Amino acid sequence: MDFAPTEEQQMVRDMARRFAETEIKPKAAELDERHEHPAEIVKQLGELKMMGIAVPEEYGGGGMDYVSYVLALIEISKACASTGVIMSVNNSLYCFPVQAYGTEEQKKKYLYPCASGEKIGCYGLTEAGAGSDPAGMLTTAVKDGDEWVINGEKKFITNGNVSGYAVIAAITEKGKGYKGISSFVVDLDNTPGFKVGRLEDKLGILASGTAELILEDARLPADGLLGNEGEGFRQMLTTLDGGRIGIASQALGIGRAVLEEALEYARTREQFGKPITSFQAIQWKLADMAMEIDAAELLTLRAAWLEDHKKPYEKEAAMAKTYASDAAMRASIEGIQILGGYGYCKEYPMERHMRDAKICQIYEGTNEIMRLVIAKNLIRN
Repeated sequence: MDFAPTEEQQMVRDMARRFAETEIKPKAAELDERHEHPAEIVKQLGELKMMGIAVPEEYGGGGMDYVSYVLALIEISKACASTGVIMSVNNSLYCFPVQAYGTEEQKKKYLYPCASGEKIGCYGLTEAGAGSDPAGMLTTAVKDGDEWVINGEKKFITNGNVSGYAVIAAITEKGKGYKGISSFVVDLDNTPGFKVGRLEDKLGILASGTAELILEDARLPADGLLGNEGEGFRQMLTTLDGGRIGIASQALGIGRAVLEEALEYARTREQFGKPITSFQAIQWKLADMAMEIDAAELLTLRAAWLEDHKKPYEKEAAMAKTYASDAAMRASIEGIQILGGYGYCKEYPMERHMRDAKICQIYEGTNEIMRLVIAKNLIRN
């Protein structure tokens, strides 16, 4: 059992760390305050092959593995969780399904622009009445000659306001439940009938846009269908498994930032004539943070390793996402407690970390649903 990253994986992590420290971290607070999409940073991530890390080079990606993806995404998210989720969604929720289920022509047409960082991709699944229960979606796709006509509204779509491409889930055969769902890949910039709706005003990840996608008689060419009709739900489950590894990595980045900043503050903050690191109450908080974050990282790397080796990883991805997001949330709460009044003020990034951590327990499968996924796998086996 080897816990050390390969030389290539180490190089990817080091590159991501240097870029995050020099180019992202100094701008993170301002991006959050202004609710500003980090367009220039994302462009640079594309140039570094971070927007399609595990996509083969011939399709514009980095040709690396998912362990490298996790290591890089932790570093990016540690500097700015908003940038981390933009990168995660593009890699996991857009590039993955197009690469996994697309034809050669679709990969060249729809995968290359996003894997190379020229464009950004998103994933249109959630609706007002279809979150944890995707079978409740109302978006439909009807064949009309050589085209598909899509009608519906998708909500809470990360990257939705800045994306050039999207994978959209829709009902192609009513009355069949999950078996009636199909996936489509959509060129948003060149699809009549598509528009961006409301942009959500959120608690955290404020530099990442979360938008409605509205499709009104939106017409797609026949090659917009991803895979075969009725395969959308199966594709969705596998896509979300990988997405959960991305969210676990995002949460880990937040947790690492919290621990580093809490430790730095505690070493210099004095009370009763000595640093607060000398008090057992503070030591225990730091120890708990470190234990939980390290454990979460091991869970996440295991899930990524399984994906790299083409082994089942649904349960492991759910475990990683749940544990990492819970650990990040607990760490951020305790981080604020260690900083005291300063932790509650925007002068320090700790309050941003807490706002950013919360969503990791919700999106790409709530942690309640994740526990059902874990239990299902345990009982089935």
